[in-house]
Amino acid sequence: MNAFTEWVQDFEDEKLRRGETGDPDFARGSALAPEVVASVQRFQVGEAGDGANLIAKATQAGDPEYTAAVRLFVAEEQNHARLLALLLRSAGARTIDGHWTDAVFVRLRRALGLRLELMVLLIAEVVALGYYRALRDGSSDPLVSEVAGRILADEQRHVPFHCLRLKGELPRIVHPVWWALLLGALGTVCWDHGPALRRLGLTRWGFAVEVMGLFKGAVAAT
Repeated sequence: MNAFTEWVQDFEDEKLRRGETGDPDFARGSALAPEVVASVQRFQVGEAGDGANLIAKATQAGDPEYTAAVRLFVAEEQNHARLLALLLRSAGARTIDGHWTDAVFVRLRRALGLRLELMVLLIAEVVALGYYRALRDGSSDPLVSEVAGRILADEQRHVPFHCLRLKGELPRIVHPVWWALLLGALGTVCWDHGPALRRLGLTRWGFAVEVMGLFKGAVAAT
């Protein structure tokens, strides 16, 4: 059986479960510190892409099951953007149209083929694991914690999904380059989101150490 057939089923099952569970109760409102608002706005932009470039590259790879799984993955990411937009609205904040950090990520991901896009995407997913855990555990607002927890659960599934596609595809000689990309991205995130991380109870260094540990595990899984 194609390994990605199981992933299509996993994404479909999660879509069904999500529909049965429904959205959090955004009507109750939420409280977000200004630093966290700015941070969530930037992550919301990053989740909001249409995924067309990734889907096109997956289609060119010639595996219909993988392409179907990628489409469902993109839909989950778009749902994250929707949830974050609703969370911001519940706190009386707006979304933003774009941010330079997201623009850099997008340009880098689109620079070459599917493998490079997935390498960069996996970096973003691992950073997201650390970020949404911090947002879930560091917020005293129940709605913020619930939304972050839902997104975190999805991201925890996305990392092994991308690792499976990259498994055996990357010679070890590219690992130092991959780590260099991770460190560059992580330094940017720590600088840009430092005030929010402090508000959520983390130092920049503590966040970086956690993400590097997660990335080490992801690289080993490929």
